[in-house]
Amino acid sequence: MILKMKRFTFLTVLSVIILVGINSCGTKDDPKPEADTPTMKSIEVSGENKNFEAQITFSEGVYKNTDMTGNLDENSFNVTLTGGTGMSSYVVNHTSGQTNATIYIELSDYSVGTETLNISPKDGNSIFNAQAIAMASSEIQTAGIDGTVHETINVKDDGSGTGIVRWTANNTYILDGFVFVNDGQTLTIEEGTVIKGKAGQGENASALIVARGGKIMAEGTAEHPIIFTAEADDLNGSVQDLADGLWGGVIILGKAKTNTVPNEQQIEGIPQTEPRGVYGGDINTDNSGVLRYISIRHGGTDIGEGNEINGLTLGAVGSGTTIEYIEVFANKDDGIEFFGGMPRLKNIITAFCGDDSYDYDQGFRGYGQFWLAVQGYERGDRLGEHDGGTDPETGEPYAIPTIYNATYVGRGDGAAKRTITFRDNAGGNYANSIFYNQEKGIDVELLVDECSYTRFDNGQLTIKNNMFYSVGEPAIKVSTGEGVAEADQITADAVLAQYFNDANNEIADPGFNITGNTFNVIPSNEVSGNLTTVPDSWFTTVNYKGAIDPANDWTAGWTLFSKYMN
Repeated sequence: MILKMKRFTFLTVLSVIILVGINSCGTKDDPKPEADTPTMKSIEVSGENKNFEAQITFSEGVYKNTDMTGNLDENSFNVTLTGGTGMSSYVVNHTSGQTNATIYIELSDYSVGTETLNISPKDGNSIFNAQAIAMASSEIQTAGIDGTVHETINVKDDGSGTGIVRWTANNTYILDGFVFVNDGQTLTIEEGTVIKGKAGQGENASALIVARGGKIMAEGTAEHPIIFTAEADDLNGSVQDLADGLWGGVIILGKAKTNTVPNEQQIEGIPQTEPRGVYGGDINTDNSGVLRYISIRHGGTDIGEGNEINGLTLGAVGSGTTIEYIEVFANKDDGIEFFGGMPRLKNIITAFCGDDSYDYDQGFRGYGQFWLAVQGYERGDRLGEHDGGTDPETGEPYAIPTIYNATYVGRGDGAAKRTITFRDNAGGNYANSIFYNQEKGIDVELLVDECSYTRFDNGQLTIKNNMFYSVGEPAIKVSTGEGVAEADQITADAVLAQYFNDANNEIADPGFNITGNTFNVIPSNEVSGNLTTVPDSWFTTVNYKGAIDPANDWTAGWTLFSKYMN
């Protein structure tokens, strides 16, 4: 019995030794299994217009650093967009150790539906797992973007106005009749937006009107201007450049003061039966919003009895309104007309309009700088038609705006057109400007009673430090009304002739290149001498005369006129 037990014990021990030996051999010789390299498993993209989200899912929790710390960020990825609109920026949202990350992407413009999004690690040391193993730099996820929403939106006003609304550049807006921004409403127009007016005359005319108390926030850019044009215009040649009268225009109505009696009036171009067409008040600093980098084309439809809408009409607009970088191109009536108020405008173009380039009346007292007016193709009357008042003509406040750095280019000999007319008791100040190629010069109305020559006598009409070239002589003279004695006319003309020299005006060639279809109004000759200082901090101090810096053409690219510069 004892012998059997010993034999059993021996065999048991031997078996254990053998098993331990086998296990020892296996542990010593077999390699450990390798940890997996982290990967990007999938991508999901959502969003529309300019803003998108890319949801990235990883094969396991990942980190920015090798010690299991750090959230992934913009330096962890390469994010690119190909095949359409470019990318403006992206932001990464991730929590250390999580298996997913969200990348928020903003496009530089609206998606056109053909873009491909590509996402990969920044390099081979930018994304790690818990074992400190880096994601391969060749790892990549791609996805198409299709958030395109392009609509043509018909805008018709039933009396309730536009409302508080934002018009965006991915849509085209069609003005169907008179469309108002009512009192208390704000219309915001995104850069690059195109607004088109339906054709029609009289009660069927189309226009955008910002009523008193309404506000427009239309802020284009040089790269993406806001364009107002005719419905037929595809912006690719469907409408000839010089076509006019195809729709109405843009009208801004404010609460600033005029010199009419009564102070509140119905704006030109809007039927008298429309109560929202009233302008005027006593708030000279009234703010109707912002208009910046806007091109207004092919307007000026007839609303009856030869009454056309101006390209841009400003009725009693206040100084709180921002108006700069505006083009009015091929309007059938005036380019811009001011009815009283105190608006301030910089970097303005009126080109190839059918009537006057800049027309003011009813006590306009605003500021202007860098105003360009170009006539051609046998169209255009006065470059400046400047009236003081209507009813009464001698109403106060007098029309005495201040305009620096204008360039006015006329139609030349044979057209019998005037450079500027001051009449109906209008005053005004022009300085550091260039007047070019017009058969007749500046005329100042002389009457028996109070008149524009009175404004000159009182120092409220000044023409100083300007350059004239190919302008009919005399450059400044009077135009007389009934009852003015010939001797008084001769005396007044002599006074103006002497004033022309005393006020540092000169006859000199600015060096424009105007031939055929070329209207290059960038000075090539010296225009930096004999300048007068600007009268207010609103004005920009520059070292040249005229509207355009010889070294920097601010009209380039965003205007239709710029194609005629070369």
